[in-house]
Amino acid sequence: MSLRTRNGELVRGVFEILMDASEGMQASQVLKAVEKRVPPTAKEQEDYASTPGVRRYEKIVRFATIGPVKAGWLVKDKGTWTLTDEGRAAYKAFPNPDDLRKEWDRLYREWKKGQPKLEDDEGEGEVDEPTSSLEEAEESAWAEIREYVSGMPPYDFQDLVAALLKAMGYHVLWVAPPGPDRGVDIIAHNDPLGTTAPRIKVQVKRQAESKIGREGVSAFLGTLGGADVGIFVSAGGFTAEAEREARSHEGRRITLIDLDRLVELWIEHFERLDDEARQMLPLKPVYFLVPEP
Repeated sequence: MSLRTRNGELVRGVFEILMDASEGMQASQVLKAVEKRVPPTAKEQEDYASTPGVRRYEKIVRFATIGPVKAGWLVKDKGTWTLTDEGRAAYKAFPNPDDLRKEWDRLYREWKKGQPKLEDDEGEGEVDEPTSSLEEAEESAWAEIREYVSGMPPYDFQDLVAALLKAMGYHVLWVAPPGPDRGVDIIAHNDPLGTTAPRIKVQVKRQAESKIGREGVSAFLGTLGGADVGIFVSAGGFTAEAEREARSHEGRRITLIDLDRLVELWIEHFERLDDEARQMLPLKPVYFLVPEP
C-alpha cells in the first residue's frame, strides 16, 4: 500500500470519529479512537530510531491531517480537533480513501499558491517535525492549563475572574464571600464609583466536568435588571441550548465565557495584572520556529 493511500485511510478514520463530535474532541482522544478503527501497521507500531519511546503511529496520523487542515476540512485549536462542514461533506462525498486524499491534495496545492509541487512519497512517512512539535506542545500546554484551573478551589477561581476584570479596566466593587450561591458572584462597573451604567453582574462556575445548560443561563438572566449586563464564566463550557438561550434575549445582554476564552483573555491582559494576580495562573510564552510546509 502506498503512503498516500494509507494517509487517506487514516484521515477517513479521524473524520469518522469526528462526524458525531459537533464540538470537537481532544486530540489525545481522537488518536486513541482512530487506532481502534484503523489499527497501526507493524512499521507504525515501531518507535523512531532517533527517539526511543516515541511511536510512529501517532505522529504519522498528525502528519496525514496536515493536508485536510490546509484544505479547510479540519480545525486544530488548543488541542481540540473539529471537523468543519466542508470536512463532513468531503467525508460523505469521497468514501474511497484515495479519492479523499486526491481532493485534499488538490485543495492543499491551491493553498500553497505556487509552492513546490507535492511529490509522490513511498517512503516511511516521517512527519513534518516543526509542525508536529508545535502541535503537540500546544496540546500539552492547554491540557496542563485546563487541569490546573479545574483543580482550583471555587473561590480562587472566582478571584481569578475578578482579577482579570480589573486588568481589563473594570472596577470590581463586590466579590461574593464564601456561602450559599445566590446567582451573582461579582459586581463590576465602568467607573470607580459605580455611577455609570451598565452595572456588570458576573456568575462564575469552576466545575470543569459539566457544561451549563439552558436552565442555568435562564436563571442567571433572571438576576439581570434593565440596566445590567451579564457575564457567565463556566470552566465546563455551555451546551448549545444554553448558547441559544443567551442569544434569544436581546433586551438583556449576556456574554458566555468558557475556559478557553477565559485563558485567552488572561493571556491578552497578562501584562496588566499585578504580581499577586499573575500567580493565580502563572503563564510564560515559549517560541517555536515553524516554517510553513
